[in-house]
Amino acid sequence: MRCSSPTVLKIGGSVITFKDRALTPNLPAIERLAREISESQVSPLIIVHGGGSFGHPIAAEYKIADGFRESGQRVGFSKTHNAMVSLNSLVIEALLNNGLPAFSIAPSSFIVTRSGRIHYLCMDVLGQAIKLGFIPVLYGDAVFDYSYGFTILSGDQIVSRLAVELNASRIIVGVDVDGLYTSDPKMDPHAQLITKVTVSELKDLLSRIGGSSFTDVTGGMVKKVIELMVPASAGIEVLIINALKPNNVYRALKGEEVVGTRIIKG
Repeated sequence: MRCSSPTVLKIGGSVITFKDRALTPNLPAIERLAREISESQVSPLIIVHGGGSFGHPIAAEYKIADGFRESGQRVGFSKTHNAMVSLNSLVIEALLNNGLPAFSIAPSSFIVTRSGRIHYLCMDVLGQAIKLGFIPVLYGDAVFDYSYGFTILSGDQIVSRLAVELNASRIIVGVDVDGLYTSDPKMDPHAQLITKVTVSELKDLLSRIGGSSFTDVTGGMVKKVIELMVPASAGIEVLIINALKPNNVYRALKGEEVVGTRIIKG
């Protein structure tokens, strides 16, 4: 089902959780972001959030991303999904408290991967929700996989695929830095912010973009950028911003000037 072109907002797990503390949400950030999203009045809108300290540590402990190897992983698979449901509930509650018709949709309920890549997805529920004016809120999830049995599906891959499927008007990605840099800004004080980059230029920069220093079973910044190149190549503008800075998400949703990195076709 095709809907009018939505905005897709990705909120990184490093923004809504404290990634160095297991199962610890950043409640002030969640509340602030919900307020900014509500005040922006953007519609239609799809929100996808990462796992941070909720999904990643459990998934790593049980090696869920490697696929089904032994029976003990079943509990780990379920624990990973349940942790993500818990985090998602906090996000949904904050959005509802700000008057938004947020509706949780578990990716594992309508997506099956093959060898870690989205292979089957039923767009009917998501499309109907958007058509009726709801805000679907999805997340990186533990999903079933035709080749591996199960695996971890990153929020970034979900964002990329849904943006293309729904012909999104734009993608806004909120992370814990100001955008893409020439090197890891958390490690290199001389790292320079890249404010605008084409897909072809990105291919040359990928080897110099640092990954996350914490446990991230979905690949950190490099994999994020690789996923975002797909919709950008299809002509969907991508904006990466620092969602930990107040009003950045609001400004981005409103189309106002904001510090960040724009990825465009080319």
